[in-house]
Amino acid sequence: MKNGLAIIIGFLILGSLFIGWKISQDLGASETTTAPQQSEGMASNTIEFNPPSIEDVPDGPLGESIKYGYDLMMDTNTIADEYVGNNLSCASCHANGGTVQNGAPMIGLTAVYPEYRPREGEVFTLEDRINGCMIRSMNGQMIPEDSKEMRAMIAYLHYLSEGIPAGADIPWRAAKEQKQFPVPSIEDGEKVYTQSCASCHAADGGGTGPNTGPALWGENSFNDGAGMSRLTNMAGYVQKNMPKGQGGTLTDQQAIDVAAYILSHDRPEFKGHEKDWPKGGRPADIMNKEKREQVKNGTIDWEAMVTVKK
Repeated sequence: MKNGLAIIIGFLILGSLFIGWKISQDLGASETTTAPQQSEGMASNTIEFNPPSIEDVPDGPLGESIKYGYDLMMDTNTIADEYVGNNLSCASCHANGGTVQNGAPMIGLTAVYPEYRPREGEVFTLEDRINGCMIRSMNGQMIPEDSKEMRAMIAYLHYLSEGIPAGADIPWRAAKEQKQFPVPSIEDGEKVYTQSCASCHAADGGGTGPNTGPALWGENSFNDGAGMSRLTNMAGYVQKNMPKGQGGTLTDQQAIDVAAYILSHDRPEFKGHEKDWPKGGRPADIMNKEKREQVKNGTIDWEAMVTVKK
């Protein structure tokens, strides 16, 4: 009797093992097909635009440097006036210290630099990039890399980029592909400027303040080596951010019209144009002195300037 019971129990155990094996085989294929779904789910966790508050900066020497870096970004022309040659601050372009998503944000910059720069034809560090802005957008002088000011700016940019891994794809960075804009009309651009821009930037383009309405032309504005001196760059920035609080309301035509109007005016000249794009690929839409003269004598080819190379 005991032997018979043992045989029955043995068969039950073998049967259970077989059923378990069979189930595992059936589930195996299902698990294999669902694995990519988990991967896709992980991939969907893209980096979110979530800049930290300056109010949350830690105490101590590092925190003091970060706060000083923030102050430098907001009031560059007064705090670091020995390096600035106009009446602009970093925040004139990088809204609220680089924390506004469509306002040339600086969130994540420490994750992408060093980076190759076609304009300069070499790899740039973050310090190089800051100084590129100083001699172009600020029409001034380079900040020494070992200075208190440069260290503070780098500390601030690292604070803005906390949690963003090196080499990450930053979705809010400026698009690499140039947008195709229509041919501009300076006359129509003047109308747009008068209606939508002059109240902040002044009728003469001289501005009302670095962070309230920066100068758009004249001696207190950026020079013609700055990225904003490119017609399509200016149009894209204007369309995303202007009028203030109403970004995205201007049509492509209105944006390129007002950009052409703004850049047709005289501004400081950059002395290093001949060194830019040493390996070729110089954009056609740079509004330098030659192009401004062509506007004045009516010979400028606007269509060539806005045509995207295929």
